[in-house]
Amino acid sequence: MQEFIIENRKIMLYPSTLPDRPVIYFNTFDEEGEKVHHILQEQACPDFTLVTISELDWNHDMSPWSAPAVFAGDTDFSGGAGEYLKVLTEKILPQAEKEVKGRVLWRGIVGYSLAGLFAVYSLYQTDLFSRAASMSGSFWFSGFKEYAVSHEMRTRPEGLYFSLGGKECKTRHPVLKTVQESTQELETFYRAQGISTIFQLNPGNHYKDTAARAAAGIRWILER
Repeated sequence: MQEFIIENRKIMLYPSTLPDRPVIYFNTFDEEGEKVHHILQEQACPDFTLVTISELDWNHDMSPWSAPAVFAGDTDFSGGAGEYLKVLTEKILPQAEKEVKGRVLWRGIVGYSLAGLFAVYSLYQTDLFSRAASMSGSFWFSGFKEYAVSHEMRTRPEGLYFSLGGKECKTRHPVLKTVQESTQELETFYRAQGISTIFQLNPGNHYKDTAARAAAGIRWILER
């Protein structure tokens, strides 16, 4: 495992054992990457390099455009995803891939919550990622579903994974309660485009078994 800092973001690289393997980029919180990597190692999943990025300015780096906070007192979303994606693709990715054994077979991008929305959004902005996994993605985000169905991805992905906690839509919050409907509508839309997709409904709320859910999404795109 290797660690480095780029523009105040913390990058952890868990290298593959073999050369010429996939590289998966995981935007997450600091401790989550280690947990997810450990789960995948225990499951003997296909060999790959995992690159985790943490210490993010979450509501800026992961939001595609400005939008008001969904809870009173929270920080508004400031629409910095494009700016952060440039850092990811032009600085983090080249530095990380200097450490990769052999060539990069393909790249994936994954995330949980708002980072799950960012993973899908990134496919509309760059052709560097060919598979994506979004766990409990924030598809309630204002205008995102409309954006996704009215714009074209930069390249057709080989696989898209979506999952959600079954209790996430069981809320009185008028915005958050739309999350399951929006996620399933997007999965159906992408499937209709001929993209290999899956939607999995997991027990519990947004915060249950987050590392295990993230590991399941990574494993699915690895096994496509």
